[in-house]
Amino acid sequence: MADEYVNLLESTNETMLRARPSMHVWSPLEYACHVRDLLLAQRERVLAARRQDRPVAEPMGRDERVEHDGYNDQSPSDAKLLLSNAFGRLSPADWDRTVIYPYAYPDPNPAERSLRWMATHTLHELPHHLIHVRRQLDRADAARVEH
Repeated sequence: MADEYVNLLESTNETMLRARPSMHVWSPLEYACHVRDLLLAQRERVLAARRQDRPVAEPMGRDERVEHDGYNDQSPSDAKLLLSNAFGRLSPADWDRTVIYPYAYPDPNPAERSLRWMATHTLHELPHHLIHVRRQLDRADAARVEH
């Protein structure tokens, strides 16, 4: 799925990538940067679970990162290889190691989660946010055609 993000970003003009449809809705580029940082945060959580028993995963600060890290001024890098390498090196027993995960929709309370659950949750996030990016670009393209 990460390749789909790259292809979409590379085939879209920068103005459309950086445009926010409203003040409280991320631009397609901001969604892509969020996915990149999600992959990196998940990688660190996997590695922590291999080093410690039941580590507490800190929230990634998803909303703050948009402004603090200047997502709309970036070009997202490819984080998929780093996370896939971390998951790929797990032994069968490692998949049952747990972390105290900070948030999982719809329950906002931290809960103990297995690395197996984390992999599934991460795989859900990629298409989920890709839908947002495509929807944004389709709206921007439609608005451009109307004018």
